[in-house]
Amino acid sequence: MSIRDIFRKNQKRKYATIPSEKAKNDVPEGIMVKCPECRKNVFTKDLMKNLKVCPSCDHHMKMTAQERIEIFLDEDTFVSMDDHLETVNPLNFPGYTEKVKSDSNKTGLNEAVLTGVGKLQGQTIVVAVMDSHFRMGSMGSVVGEKITRAVEKATELKVPFIIYTASGGARMQEGVLSLMQMAKTSVALRRHSDHGLLYISILTHPTTGGVSASFASVGDINLAEPKALIGFAGRRVIEQTVREKLPEDFQTAEFLMDHGQLDAVVHRKQMRDTVANLVNLHVQKEVITW
Repeated sequence: MSIRDIFRKNQKRKYATIPSEKAKNDVPEGIMVKCPECRKNVFTKDLMKNLKVCPSCDHHMKMTAQERIEIFLDEDTFVSMDDHLETVNPLNFPGYTEKVKSDSNKTGLNEAVLTGVGKLQGQTIVVAVMDSHFRMGSMGSVVGEKITRAVEKATELKVPFIIYTASGGARMQEGVLSLMQMAKTSVALRRHSDHGLLYISILTHPTTGGVSASFASVGDINLAEPKALIGFAGRRVIEQTVREKLPEDFQTAEFLMDHGQLDAVVHRKQMRDTVANLVNLHVQKEVITW
């Protein structure tokens, strides 16, 4: 062994005993979350207490469907529907079945939307909550079918239907079958409306593509969380098509509000009470009419 080899060996041994700067500063996984907007670290426990809204910059972080159900409905009142429905691979798209199964295991959902019946401050409603952690909340056949069945359940029970949308649009792996869900869900909502029943759409970040162009935008009342991305095509595609530079806040909830496409932008902390008040007003109106 040469002198150089011995020196290298001693150097390795020496530095192996000194913890790296990265190791010193590392925080155990799950204890803290970095805000994607302001880049500040927040204790996970504090973030959950704040409904996953950054205490520093008020950024509304993404939520799972189960988390939204927990903060929105009365405790222990939610009964899920159609958990048995499973996605197939109608176009034999390579790897599609495996990806759906992987997302199902990761999220605990059978598809990108959770539907069911529950109570909101004592009033029975049917709710659908999309989850962007499952295939980016994309709308395939099962998503469309679950939402349609949920709307029909609300019509049957003669109660309001509430949906939280979060989606990248129609699911490309199912081709035209995913696009058909736009019409199917919209027809079910029209029948719901024909019975004089309330439909509230709550658009969260992001709501885009075929979802924004169908059931997400046709609520009797359309609400959105602050700074949510809402639109059909992407900014770059639109700019290339119209050959104009779009405003910085284009396709945000606030931009849509200013241009008459939303009824209100509501902070997550006020959403439950706001929707409950709207539901109660609707129910009282029905009582007076009868």
